[in-house]
Amino acid sequence: MKFLVKFFGYLFGIGAVLGLLAAAGVWMYLQHLNDGLPDYTALKNYEPPVMTRVHASDGSLMAEYATQRRMFLPIQAIPDRVKEAFIAAEDKNFYSHIGVDPEGIARAAVRFIQNYGSGRRPEGASTITQQVAKNFLLSDLVSEEKNRRSAAYERKVMEAILSLRIEQAYTKDQILELYLNEIYFGFGAYGVAAASLIYFDKSVHELSLEEVAYLAALPKGPSNYHPYKETEAAVGRRNYVLDRMMADGYIDTQEGEAAKQKPIVVKPRKTGSRLFAAEYFTEEVRREVAEIFGHERLYEGGLSVRSTLDPELQNLARKSLMDGLIDFDRKRGNWRGPVERITLDADWGVDLAKIEALSDLPEWQLAVVLESGDSEAKVGIQPERKVSGELSDERKTGPLFLETMKWARVDGKTPSSVSDVLAPGDVVYVEESPVAPGTYELRQIPKVSGALVAMDPYTGRVRAMVGGFSFAQSEFNRATQAYRQPGSSFKPFIYAAALDNGYTPSSVVMDAPLEVSQGPGLGTWRPQNYGGKFYGPSTLRTGIELSRNVMTVRLAQDMGMPLVAEYAKRFGIYDNMLPVLAMSLGAGETTVLRLTTAYATIANGGKKVRPTLIDRIQDRYGRTIYKHDSRICDGCTQDVWENQDEPNLIDDREQVLDPMTAYQITSMMEGVVQRGTATSVRALGRPVAGKTGTTNDEKDAWFVGYTPDIAVGVFVGFDDPKPMGRGATGGQIAAPIFTDFLKKALAGKPPVEFRVPRGLELIPINRGTGLRTAAGTPGAILEAFKPGMAPPDSYSVIGFDESMGVSHTVSPEAGQAVLNGTGGLY
Repeated sequence: MKFLVKFFGYLFGIGAVLGLLAAAGVWMYLQHLNDGLPDYTALKNYEPPVMTRVHASDGSLMAEYATQRRMFLPIQAIPDRVKEAFIAAEDKNFYSHIGVDPEGIARAAVRFIQNYGSGRRPEGASTITQQVAKNFLLSDLVSEEKNRRSAAYERKVMEAILSLRIEQAYTKDQILELYLNEIYFGFGAYGVAAASLIYFDKSVHELSLEEVAYLAALPKGPSNYHPYKETEAAVGRRNYVLDRMMADGYIDTQEGEAAKQKPIVVKPRKTGSRLFAAEYFTEEVRREVAEIFGHERLYEGGLSVRSTLDPELQNLARKSLMDGLIDFDRKRGNWRGPVERITLDADWGVDLAKIEALSDLPEWQLAVVLESGDSEAKVGIQPERKVSGELSDERKTGPLFLETMKWARVDGKTPSSVSDVLAPGDVVYVEESPVAPGTYELRQIPKVSGALVAMDPYTGRVRAMVGGFSFAQSEFNRATQAYRQPGSSFKPFIYAAALDNGYTPSSVVMDAPLEVSQGPGLGTWRPQNYGGKFYGPSTLRTGIELSRNVMTVRLAQDMGMPLVAEYAKRFGIYDNMLPVLAMSLGAGETTVLRLTTAYATIANGGKKVRPTLIDRIQDRYGRTIYKHDSRICDGCTQDVWENQDEPNLIDDREQVLDPMTAYQITSMMEGVVQRGTATSVRALGRPVAGKTGTTNDEKDAWFVGYTPDIAVGVFVGFDDPKPMGRGATGGQIAAPIFTDFLKKALAGKPPVEFRVPRGLELIPINRGTGLRTAAGTPGAILEAFKPGMAPPDSYSVIGFDESMGVSHTVSPEAGQAVLNGTGGLY
């Protein structure tokens, strides 16, 4: 007996020692793991990559930019049903366990024993807390050891330790918030908010029960439950989630079984630009945000960008520019052939579907010519793709008639039959006829391009911008990136400089031949008017209304080009204009946006405006970190009204033009519309001021103008500058686009007169001579004069040389004598 007692005593002692050694070993092992564990308190500073969203001025979503498509939602904003679905699917004891789930561990242990030796990695038993620990803190820690089996066990131990600590430091809701905003759902979606939008184009509050359950099924393995490729598995996993929700009492049996009978219907959301017709505008905003905050913050910072875009105006601007370019192409161009050619076989739709159509021309469809005869052709329309990416089985066909394609000239000749233009196998663009549904009309992408910018002249907020015919065809933005010669549309700034420096609208300038020496070896420059004629003494008003080149050069010569260059810089048209006389005719290069901004400055009374496409930018926490309007609001910080005065908005922007001068040049440009080179704009039936611009050989055509509340610039020209043809002037090409846009944009709004500054005198003068006359007499108009600058009874003609014995104060007859060559010129 003593021997047994002694023997068992030895065994107990050895066991105790071994136990202590084992405990010490476990402790040392855990200490080793503990020393390598990351700091779990870093979760407090969790800032995941979040997508940046760009909105129009009315809140419409324009675009989303992200490396990981994620929207962070606080736990309070996530519906209870969404939380319940994920808890039922992933961790039913989430709100009761301490970070690890003993029941789950036991189940995982049984599965491990059953699968031992199979080579499968240990799985299961991970609580939501453990998944947070793994995804946030351990994702990179053992990635280099992922092929070592022991690494998997170490990770599980690390997860458990971190989970216990996380549960002590954070509430259950905080942990669930981290989980629901971090997990990957497939289709590039991170977090439940982004997944809801990307899979179903809904916010989480709009999801149905079956949609919630499907999202809760995805974290297990998004690729395993792909809605199209693995439909059966996806439905099975979704139904498992619904079963768990019924078992845990989150939904009743009737509701759950009804949801299980429904198919999985997803609507993948487009990435990039989402607001139709705004692609050029959106891309310009993207570039600007990247320039201000950098690409990393743009794609990961979760910025909320509110742009200045008016979606309605943007659609109108795009349509007006497209129609204008198409009209020009049809009148002056030829048919340039099909987009592609394919071989017709039993199923032409398959080959036709391989050709990519321009995504921003939904009105146009690709079609293949199936038959081509004398008076009509039969075309097959490109089949649509289902949401799953498969081709539709439907093959839609229809007729195309000769009467609708007479514009499609071949070698300059109007086609006499459809077969002159189209042959079987030709792939072309067509559009369904608006007057005869089921029939089609031939379309062609214009070779000429252009741009349109619409702006609020008082704030510089760009309301619409179109940078070309099709963004999908060319991303080059001709409104901001194309530097083109403005031609005569630069002249108002020459005349504004003159009006600021002692001239009046009735001052007379000689329109007669002029020779300018350009320096040694450069020859003599002889500026010409557009029609090649000269018209004698003419008022400044006449000079701008009829766009007289020689008058403008003579005026610039009289003032001095350094002054003109200073005005060009002051208005932001050019940064450093060469002070040479040719520049007075718009020989420099600028953009549509810059020139429209300069006109907006005149429209608002001479206050410098800074063009902007962005109103404000907020960070992921809703704090405003950028805003365009820098004006100071005195009194806007009051929390309550206690009979104090209204807040005062202090406008400290630079006054770059005398308000009186601004009105004078506005009035003169109203004459351009009423009597000058842009009479087509009169169709608007409201006060409009503007100026045409046409460069040498008709390479660039402009019209820039404004009403009291909107400034608009239009440019038309080939990307590779070349002549557009005789008569392709700003008045004939750009002005009609301007008119069409404003007619629609201002429809239903009453006409508004331009505001006359105090102190200006409105005096009747003779429009031809510039001399005072009686109101109501033929040729009389009301002209605006600054105080002390009333019109004279006789007038000075700029362009005479006193050294030749001719006085500056002459009669109209003397001026005509100079034109006839019997007077002196300089």
